[in-house]
Amino acid sequence: MQDKIQKASILLDALPYIKKFAKQTIVIKYGGAAQINPKLKDEFARDIVLLYLVGIRIIIVHGGGKSINNVLDKLKIESHFVDGLRVTDEKAMEVVEMVLSGNVNKEITTLLNFNGAKAIGLSGKDANFIKAKTADGGKYGLVGDITQVNSEMLLQLINDGFIPVIAPIASGDDEKHPGYNINADLAASEIAKSVKAKKVIFLTDTIGVLDKDKNLLSKLKKDDIEKLKIDGTINGGMIPKVDACLKAIEGGVDDAHIIDGRIQHSIILELFTNEGIGTIIKK
Repeated sequence: MQDKIQKASILLDALPYIKKFAKQTIVIKYGGAAQINPKLKDEFARDIVLLYLVGIRIIIVHGGGKSINNVLDKLKIESHFVDGLRVTDEKAMEVVEMVLSGNVNKEITTLLNFNGAKAIGLSGKDANFIKAKTADGGKYGLVGDITQVNSEMLLQLINDGFIPVIAPIASGDDEKHPGYNINADLAASEIAKSVKAKKVIFLTDTIGVLDKDKNLLSKLKKDDIEKLKIDGTINGGMIPKVDACLKAIEGGVDDAHIIDGRIQHSIILELFTNEGIGTIIKK
């Protein structure tokens, strides 16, 4: 009986947060181990469906770097990275689009639908709803910087009860352009800004932003982040993640979260508990 009472207590503790976030839009960048580990994939789908059923409006933006690497290796197409970004020529772009818009996107959509949601898979080429230009003068090939997001289309899908699941591929300037490969973190940030999301959540393979002693920094603001970047505390692959968070915050999103997708039910723990589990970056 005590176990049942405890379960009821947990649900009641979550109730204020469920009420707070109901009818709010939350963008989730889905990647890392949570996107590869079969058990974590199933739990992610159930967690998203729970959020959906209690009235939270969800948009998912996903990566797929490891899946892309696997296919490129099989096809003997060499991968090059500069500044942490995949240099994408036309051959690589064909594979990126095939894997992200095809395999990965449809797997996520299928999981959500079979768990009780109404998910629809998209890439930025659908209805040209994400447009981009060449990033950094072509230094990274067909990697793009987003110039426009058609938020009206996304909001219409959400209003019709769908969860958009978005592959970060953008349209080029004309019908013959192969499209642009977009960093999924930056895509999530731009999409969150465009739909005026309440929150954007980045699932990663780290517990959050850490101090020099490897302790979690649970709350940060812009000034804190700039200092931590200058002294080297924030470095490497964490820099583009916090930059994506700051872009979202500066664009009107209330909060950005960096959380550990390797933890079971990490999104639920971050949203529906007092302590949370990761780093929250606030205005």
